[in-house]
Amino acid sequence: MNPKSASTTIVAVEKAYEMITEAKNAIAIDVRTSAEFESKHIPGSHNIPLDQLPAYTNEIAELASNAAVLLICQSGTRARKAAEVLQTMPVSSLSILDGGIVAWEKAGKPYKQGVQKWSMERQVRGVAGTLVLLGALGGLFAWKPLTWIAALIGGGLAYSAASNTCGMALLLSKLPYNQGAVCDVRQTLKNIADAA
Repeated sequence: MNPKSASTTIVAVEKAYEMITEAKNAIAIDVRTSAEFESKHIPGSHNIPLDQLPAYTNEIAELASNAAVLLICQSGTRARKAAEVLQTMPVSSLSILDGGIVAWEKAGKPYKQGVQKWSMERQVRGVAGTLVLLGALGGLFAWKPLTWIAALIGGGLAYSAASNTCGMALLLSKLPYNQGAVCDVRQTLKNIADAA
């Protein structure tokens, strides 16, 4: 392991607010999809979606060599995955906003709101719940083998929890609904460098 790699800390909303508003050398990176970022984000944060993050770790490490990095997502799960990607990079410090945007909003902290879309977690719950319900009801009232839909979705959710991955979220992120805004990561990195 790289001796200069940063350990990851989970920070409460108040500490994150302090990092964003008062620290001169903090970079807030929101790793949600561009559509989620467009619908609601923390002022001063920069959007680099989790699926694009691995391609830009060197550039981020360079920008963050003397800065604290605060990772933000909806609830904290994707920020933890982002921390795993960035943890081997020689960044000054790596923090995760505990509870994500949800906790930030509950604490009454300021955020910019745009066109509202369902968060990825809510979309996954909605699709998975609907498929389980349709499979169970279809199996009871129409054709017994339809219950396999419910069993397969349940198995997929159990695997998702055990592996801390989500194939359904990956598929849903490709839908046009979630492609509203496009993140130009190079421009985002330039904006971060200009703000420093």
